[in-house]
Amino acid sequence: MISRRHLIRSIGGLSALGVSTAAYGVGVEPVLRLRVTRYHPSPRQWPADFPLKIAAIADIHACDPWMSLERIEAIVDRTNALNADLIVLLGDYVAGLHHVTRIIPSNEWAAVLSGLKAPLGVHAVMGNHDYWEDKTVQRIGHGRTVAHRALEAVGIPVYENDAVRLTKDGRPFWLAGLGDQLAFLPARRFRGMVRFGADDLSATLAKVTDDAPVILLAHEPNIAPRVPARVALQLSGHTHGGQVRLLGWSPAVPPQHGLRLAYGHFRMKCDVIISGGLGCSIMPVRVGVPPEIVEVTLGRTAPTISESVFKRSGHRFA
Repeated sequence: MISRRHLIRSIGGLSALGVSTAAYGVGVEPVLRLRVTRYHPSPRQWPADFPLKIAAIADIHACDPWMSLERIEAIVDRTNALNADLIVLLGDYVAGLHHVTRIIPSNEWAAVLSGLKAPLGVHAVMGNHDYWEDKTVQRIGHGRTVAHRALEAVGIPVYENDAVRLTKDGRPFWLAGLGDQLAFLPARRFRGMVRFGADDLSATLAKVTDDAPVILLAHEPNIAPRVPARVALQLSGHTHGGQVRLLGWSPAVPPQHGLRLAYGHFRMKCDVIISGGLGCSIMPVRVGVPPEIVEVTLGRTAPTISESVFKRSGHRFA
């Protein structure tokens, strides 16, 4: 998890680079830049001849001026242009900072996200800020958040320790969604709690009833060391890649279980891909980790006509 102390330490480390870097980190990278980061992992548990393209959106943190409705619309258009088989939303839709001009109501950003389209649908999990900013859920200690209800109201299913069996070209796979691992952390201030997460990994995987491959959505990547080899791929967000990355390293994300699960592709019992996300939390700054949409392609894609001709003719690509 990103802590205020670690993030401020990261930003403080940039002071020597001058005011221009700070201006870029506040006014350019978090607001104007957007990239698509592509991965083509080969999980041991995923059939090599089963191609599947996934587009993943994480950590929107809707608010003005840093993540306006117009910017979310542009993200939706860019995501749809990837022509993915399915789209997954990895949590933290609500604002995660207080330096804003407007908190965008959940029904407004959800209406924009309803424009996402994919043949196998759009699927979501909740993030910690979606829980933390819902005072009613924090007070009673359970229930669907405002963000959860807003997504379901526009037809986007939200998975909390649940799984659904999907099929592409007659081949099945499971999409599982974990409850948030930090859901009730703020509630510890006024209520004794043995555990503060809404996650139940065992119950989630118990919903998988056959041997079809499994993709797990988990907002925080911290669960990765506990995810069994039954899962082919875990997709996570939460870290924002640290929001500040210096030479590929972010001091804002402390090690977990001896691993710095901050950003990118990790090979554990299953493959783990951590998105750098789109928005900001704590402070409206990004340096070295531009907002991104993640595209993951599993399995082999069919060769193009020209490639097939070259192979049949004996030519080899350099």
